[in-house]
Amino acid sequence: MQESYIQELFAERIGGNRYGKDTAIYKFEKIKRAKRAAVQANPDTELFDLGVGEPDAMADAGIIETLYAEARKPENRGYSDNGDAVLKQAAANYLRTVCGVLVDAETQVIHSIGSKAALSILPAAFINPGDVVLMTVPGYPVFGTHAKYYGGVVHNLPLREENHFLPDLKSIPADVLAKAKVLVLNYPNNPTGASATPDFFAEVVEFAKKNKIIVIHDFAYAALVFDGMPLSFLATPGAKDVGIELHSTSKNFNMTGWRCGFVAGNELLVKAYGDVKDNTDSGQFLAIQHASAYAFDHPEITQGIAAKYSRRMDLLVKTLNAVGFKAKKPRGSFFLYVAAPKKAVAKDDSGKSFDFPTAEAFSQWMITENLISTVPWDDVGNYVRFSVTFAATDTAGETRVVEEIGKRLGRYTFQW
Repeated sequence: MQESYIQELFAERIGGNRYGKDTAIYKFEKIKRAKRAAVQANPDTELFDLGVGEPDAMADAGIIETLYAEARKPENRGYSDNGDAVLKQAAANYLRTVCGVLVDAETQVIHSIGSKAALSILPAAFINPGDVVLMTVPGYPVFGTHAKYYGGVVHNLPLREENHFLPDLKSIPADVLAKAKVLVLNYPNNPTGASATPDFFAEVVEFAKKNKIIVIHDFAYAALVFDGMPLSFLATPGAKDVGIELHSTSKNFNMTGWRCGFVAGNELLVKAYGDVKDNTDSGQFLAIQHASAYAFDHPEITQGIAAKYSRRMDLLVKTLNAVGFKAKKPRGSFFLYVAAPKKAVAKDDSGKSFDFPTAEAFSQWMITENLISTVPWDDVGNYVRFSVTFAATDTAGETRVVEEIGKRLGRYTFQW
């Protein structure tokens, strides 16, 4: 069949005339397919999903009730553009009371339709062809993807276990650094679960000022910490001179589908984000913004969620270590990032062995043979990410899930 002329009209940034012909399958699609096949082949065996990384519970009742009340107000029905004062003030209060950060609600805060939308908008404000973006790997690629759309270049900074999954800023070649314009960070980190330190953030501020670089800190897992208070980049002396921080209701308040958060920090950077945003979207529904404001006004909601994840993390770490893994509880997030084994040998009479040249091979085996879903990362070594957002309604359910995972993995001897 003759190709349509449309095949020749796609932008090079998404593949040009090769668009749609790539047969490679994205790893998350592979996971979805493997899960469907495993369930179909084992209809009587429960599949445990520790891979998605999406909260297993509903938003707090007070948040939902606020949405309902605000959605009934006729004054909230129209375009919100860059938002009103309600969420801005709640965000400023949240930063002050939870993170120890002072910002001007009017000039240093603007709402976002979730962090992903903000990360896709921000490159338009900063990136010209040839500009370099410093991104951590493994990591969330959205800012880098859009930077490349504008002709930017991504330089990856590997996150290594021996450096506590913090990037080595001294490793950046001088010629790359000369063209670098933005550094994107994310702590607590997805997928490693690692947390930053005050010393590291102080180093980042010094690095940014010395090299005239903008810092964007994606703080999506801000208050999901197990001890102490959240460590905001903006709490670092000088941070508001060089950067901005992205906050979100998604993971912190079980509101992934609501798509709301805020960008805060340097006044000029926030203004630039707002100007581009004003030409990109018409703002999130005010009722959702006001419900999000309620959430930020009630940080105890996140404290309860974090306590649940901490409890689950304790169970999972103990169980994985009992079968040979070297798991260490992170200080925050809901991710447990561990080295993938190279081999598994069945303890039964068959003695059947399974080799795992990559973390992806191990993750696929976990689904097909054990009906346990995880996410592989082979970017910097072979690691697998467990998420403690698995479905369970109470502590007894949590214990049951993790104990069953232990039984299934206990059938093998693992080698690293």
